[in-house]
Amino acid sequence: MSDLDQRFQRAVADSKQLSERPDNMTMLKLYALFKQAGTGDADGERPGMTDFVARAKWDAWHELSGTGKEEAMTQYVALVESLK
Repeated sequence: MSDLDQRFQRAVADSKQLSERPDNMTMLKLYALFKQAGTGDADGERPGMTDFVARAKWDAWHELSGTGKEEAMTQYVALVESLK
C-alpha cells in the first residue's frame, strides 16, 4: 500500500471522528472526492428531480469528472486535515 493510500485510509477514518459535523456543502465535497478516488467518474443516469439527496450527491461527484484517483485522494486528505 502506498503512502498516499495509507494517508487516504487514515483520512477516511478521521472523517468519521470529527468533533463537529461539517456543513452540507463540505459533506458533498467529501462524498464526491471519496467516490472519485474509489470509483472514478460518475456513471449512470442523473437521479430524478424528486430525489434531492441522491441528485445533489451525483452532481457533486459528476463535477469531478476527469479528476484522477491520486488527485482525488490528495484533495480528500487535505480537506479532512482542514476540518480537524
